[in-house]
Amino acid sequence: MSDTKTMNRWMAVVGAVLIQLSLGAIYAWSVFTPILKAAGWMKLDTQIVFSVGLVTFAVVMLWAGRALTRWGPQRLAVFSGLTLGGGYILTGFLGATDFWVVTLCIGLIGGAGIGIGYVVPIAVGMRWFPDRKGMITGLAVAGFGFGAMGWVKLAGAWGHLIETSGLANTFIIYGISFTALILTGAIWMRMPPADWTPDGNLVQNNTATAGSEDFAVQEMLRTPQFYLIMLTFASSAAAGLMSIGLMKLYPMEALQVSGYSAPEASAIAGTAMAVFFSLANGLGRIIWGMLSDKLGRKRSIIIMTASQALFLFAFTSMAGNEYLLYLGAALIGFNFGGNFALFPTITADVFGNKRVGANYPAVFLSYGIGGVAGPMLGGLLGDIGNFPLAFAICAGACVVGALCMAMVLTPDHEEATHPASMHGFIHQMHADHLEEVIDHALHPDHYKRIDDPPEGKDAA
Repeated sequence: MSDTKTMNRWMAVVGAVLIQLSLGAIYAWSVFTPILKAAGWMKLDTQIVFSVGLVTFAVVMLWAGRALTRWGPQRLAVFSGLTLGGGYILTGFLGATDFWVVTLCIGLIGGAGIGIGYVVPIAVGMRWFPDRKGMITGLAVAGFGFGAMGWVKLAGAWGHLIETSGLANTFIIYGISFTALILTGAIWMRMPPADWTPDGNLVQNNTATAGSEDFAVQEMLRTPQFYLIMLTFASSAAAGLMSIGLMKLYPMEALQVSGYSAPEASAIAGTAMAVFFSLANGLGRIIWGMLSDKLGRKRSIIIMTASQALFLFAFTSMAGNEYLLYLGAALIGFNFGGNFALFPTITADVFGNKRVGANYPAVFLSYGIGGVAGPMLGGLLGDIGNFPLAFAICAGACVVGALCMAMVLTPDHEEATHPASMHGFIHQMHADHLEEVIDHALHPDHYKRIDDPPEGKDAA
């Protein structure tokens, strides 16, 4: 029996968490921006690096999903660690405050490293835990969220690395740490045998935990289910990312209207974001993942997006009270975190476990759409002083997302192998009866009653 067959599947969890802790570096970027601005950078410069990293992350992830089958998860994870770590190390040596060096090495190279590695622990985890896909995905992506918080604190308030070692050395230390953690985690990034089952028994043609039939990417793109899932993810992501952008600005304004001083309002709003939202975001990834194993993915996403709409609508009445603000921030953060556990797993449920590594990067593009739409909406309406409208619009988008998810039904794999057509779309939506209705509307002459009397004659 091979090592892969005898590997304890919980070691895949350890490896997944180690890798995702490092990949969360992208959301730790904010800790470096104050010293870069002190070095003469504009605010726009700092955001350009962050945006380059996010875009590169999403685009490279599409390639990584396809490369996963050819390269294997272990080699892909090693490549991720060397790329991400190498980007930070190069920045430290070539110029930690040089805009073009930082943009190229951290934004482009570092972002590519994150994109290469992100899908690996998700795909591997689902294969080892087909009976607990939600739990394993939640644990993996929670590492991504908590990792960002840890790297921020290590460089700043807790570890004071920037203060004691300098920016360049901090980048080098982080690069070495990222590489070491990812390479260690890669040891357990191995797929189980094709006939492996959770209880360790080897069986033939086991389908009990296999999810849907396995769709190739081009087949998935021919189904309306893919676009309904994308729209739901984009709506929910936009709401959460808009809230992140406004979680300090809007409560500061609301608290001051309620009588708090500017310093008090700033401290309370900062706590709401840095503590309550962030911790709930990480916990939401784990808890929503575990709940979805019991409730089902579709039902969980409907509950999550519908309740998020309620929380967003209510938040404008909560932001002016310290303790209600903490509660609102935690509830919104909790649901936002759930996105990252539920959408990979519903992609596996609907389009197949074995292809999730290739299929989920396409679904994940909707996060990029939400990442543009949500913060821009919040910024535009915030500039004219209408924060409540921004929350209301995003709440409405979440309602639309919940309705879209309710329409997601099991797709027909055979139909998806044919070129896209109106007939195929209607069939995939399980609405074949509508085809006759549409045909009747387009060609009414085809449905003329055969017993209609000739014109000018009485009916018999």
